[in-house]
Amino acid sequence: MIIIDNQKDLNSFCKTASKKSFICVDTEFMRESTFFSILCLIQVATSETEAVIDPLAKDIDLKPLINLLLDKKITKVFHAARQDIEIFYKICGKVPKNIFDTQIAAMALGFRESIGYSSLVKGRLNINIDKGERFTDWSRRPLTENQLKYAIADVTHLRDLYPGVLVELKQKNRLSWIEEETAQLTDNKLYSFEPENAWERLKIRNPKVTYLATLKAAAAWREKCAIEKNIPRRRVLKDEVLYNIAQQKPKNLHSLLKLRGIPKGFEKSKSAEELIKKINFAVKNADEYAPDPPKAKHMPPNLSPTVDMLKTLLKLRTEYIGIAPKLVATNSDIEDIAAFGEKSKAKALTGWRKAIYGIEAIEMLNGRIGLCLEGREVVVKKII
Repeated sequence: MIIIDNQKDLNSFCKTASKKSFICVDTEFMRESTFFSILCLIQVATSETEAVIDPLAKDIDLKPLINLLLDKKITKVFHAARQDIEIFYKICGKVPKNIFDTQIAAMALGFRESIGYSSLVKGRLNINIDKGERFTDWSRRPLTENQLKYAIADVTHLRDLYPGVLVELKQKNRLSWIEEETAQLTDNKLYSFEPENAWERLKIRNPKVTYLATLKAAAAWREKCAIEKNIPRRRVLKDEVLYNIAQQKPKNLHSLLKLRGIPKGFEKSKSAEELIKKINFAVKNADEYAPDPPKAKHMPPNLSPTVDMLKTLLKLRTEYIGIAPKLVATNSDIEDIAAFGEKSKAKALTGWRKAIYGIEAIEMLNGRIGLCLEGREVVVKKII
């Protein structure tokens, strides 16, 4: 294991790694009291070398590593990549290229959805990972030997996992499935904190235009404050307070302070007046400012038995080929198919998912196939 805390060593490692076909990457970070993650450690491993990079080291420039992450020719192997990608997106404004997420890959090989790294390592390599340092303070220096061993294990085992997983996916012709799923992780919108889009993270409880406009304005104000102060959103105002603001639409500080959840002394903050201005603007210009309300789905009554049948069919087909059901169809997909049949926009009715499940799901809805018991086994039967 190489400890990299200076530019010369980082440049040297990245130069060597740039000639490899893949690099495994993981990070350790802190986020309990900040809006943005504080990057404390970067673990990297190639087929031959592993290193711990200290991003908190004095005068270290991560540009050589960023160039590696943006190189399309090199596969970047992560496990549960989203938080790591968010960190690198914050650093360079771009999503790493050519990503392979072993958590997604595991779903295509029969492991449960959102499987943890430790469970995957145990299942594939029969190795138990000591998680004793999981909640350690990664910002403190110097790091202990146990911290370093724990951190580097997150990429050395990943390096050992990846080749076998890749071979099995190719043998089963499922690599394209993983590429399709992973492509969703490369959407820049996932990692952008544009205040005017902050409302999208909230639940829409009222479709009225003035409610939507006020909620959007309050969410944008909170996002801006949280970013500027680099504190968690909840430390500015909790979600429930935003819902109350959207419902009550206070016109001044006096009426705002009457709302439940507004912290004491809030009226003294410079941003309180700004919030009132944004609310009043939103209400006055609601027709133009409000986001489009979510389209209500008018579900037919008594769907539950149909949904249960479709779920059983999904479980039957995915167990047979060894794949996590959620990779093929989510609960909302199944409900949508049950309600709208062939007109459903569920991804389970497209591409490779359609061949595994979608065609038979429609056949079942149309009464052409059914489920029955043969002994203790559930089987699919054609209905004449």
